[in-house]
Amino acid sequence: MTSKVYLVTGAAKGIGEAVVHKLAKSGAALICLDIDESGLSELAVKLQALGVRAETVVGDVSNPADCDGAVKRALSVFGRLDGLSHNAGIQRYGSALSTPHEVWNEVLSVNLSSAYYMAQAALPALIETRGSIVLMGSVQSLASQSNVAAYTASKHGLVGLMKSIAVDFASQGVRCNAVAPGSVDTPMLRDAVALADDPEAVMRTIRGMHPLGRAAASGEVANVVSFLLSEEASFVTGETVRVDGGLLTIIGGSPKEEK
Repeated sequence: MTSKVYLVTGAAKGIGEAVVHKLAKSGAALICLDIDESGLSELAVKLQALGVRAETVVGDVSNPADCDGAVKRALSVFGRLDGLSHNAGIQRYGSALSTPHEVWNEVLSVNLSSAYYMAQAALPALIETRGSIVLMGSVQSLASQSNVAAYTASKHGLVGLMKSIAVDFASQGVRCNAVAPGSVDTPMLRDAVALADDPEAVMRTIRGMHPLGRAAASGEVANVVSFLLSEEASFVTGETVRVDGGLLTIIGGSPKEEK
């Protein structure tokens, strides 16, 4: 039986790297795309030591040519593509009043347009294999914190794109879903927290926001991505799956019951 072939973006660190390792454990072959060349080199060494069939591609997901190139690499090396896990993204801060135009355009390009570019590049191959797409959203695909206008807009837009793909390509056997994590202990989160005057106080607040009392590990999100890509989720499409430790379940400001 031919092993599955998956293309993972944002593969060099955080959730993307966790997805790579999760899929590798299933025996899949992988195309790992990231703009971080040194991070990809480190990942390649890890995967080679594990005996994983993998190719690394340095590229910018906001560049359609780089997205096309990653798909072409998958087809030229492995002859097929069964799934796309799109995780690449950035976080910037500002309201609709304070966000500069160039920052707005940067965030929308990297977080939203890139998903369109990747899907457009991958869909012809995925139609052939009746494959699957999983886009990495956020709880801010469904709600918003303060001072993140561009990020929230991009992640809400991602859900709209996901639903459109799910509807348009269901008849051709392609499924498309999104994952909406709460706080995940990734380099992106740590970099954001480091900007605060008291990073540990911010981490305590983050942990307290989630009824489970902690941030997620990257692997916990990767587990859901892997499920949605797999045939075990064969009747799941057009869905946004929250992996948020109950964050959006609780009524804001509710008092906590003492244990």
